[in-house]
Amino acid sequence: MKDFKEIILFEDEDFLLINKPYGISTLDDRDITKQNILRMARVYCADPQVCHRLDKETSGILAIAKNPAAYRHLSMQFENREVVKIYHAVSATKQKLDNKMVELPILALKDGNVKIDREGKPASTIFNTLKVYDNASLIACFPITGRMHQIRIHLATIGSSILADSLYGGKELFLSQMKSKNFNLKKDTDEQPIIKRVALHAHSLSFKIMNGTELTTQAEYPKDFGVLIKLLEKYS
Repeated sequence: MKDFKEIILFEDEDFLLINKPYGISTLDDRDITKQNILRMARVYCADPQVCHRLDKETSGILAIAKNPAAYRHLSMQFENREVVKIYHAVSATKQKLDNKMVELPILALKDGNVKIDREGKPASTIFNTLKVYDNASLIACFPITGRMHQIRIHLATIGSSILADSLYGGKELFLSQMKSKNFNLKKDTDEQPIIKRVALHAHSLSFKIMNGTELTTQAEYPKDFGVLIKLLEKYS
């Protein structure tokens, strides 16, 4: 895990925007001994509050308020759906989506997962394909609401499950599938998937800071996601 200062993308007297690494929880989970983003932020500043969440396996941009007034300021923008969050996902299918709106209610289950159910809360996401490769698609995801696993399950319902998202039908992708010719695997070794976690990255975040200025910040892909895109480009 990097030093907290190394993942900061933007900072003023009210907000911290960070590029959250995958594999670390936003808040405390069942294992209270493990590090998380909120605990790290508390070491860096006196009274941080995380303004939204990213799944443990999801990388990318995350907003942290440094004081209660800033937290209320951004929370109101989330409540009024004035915050624009764009995620990038790699789907295991070749699918061209052009402002595809998915509006399906999501019900949170007791085991921490979700399902599409009319008894659930309303949820809306817009999808646009950025590029179609031979073995996958890079998709921009704009969640209008903010339900748990919303992007993941909405993509699954339209036949575009995210790579390595076994919970919602996502398959793994191997180099041998892309490089069928001249592919050699070392003896007595098992081929590993190109990416071992859900291929989802919070790419950008736009909202108004305390003085009313619109702030848009982007988070670079982490190494595993970047390697995935480079290989898809190379072998497509």
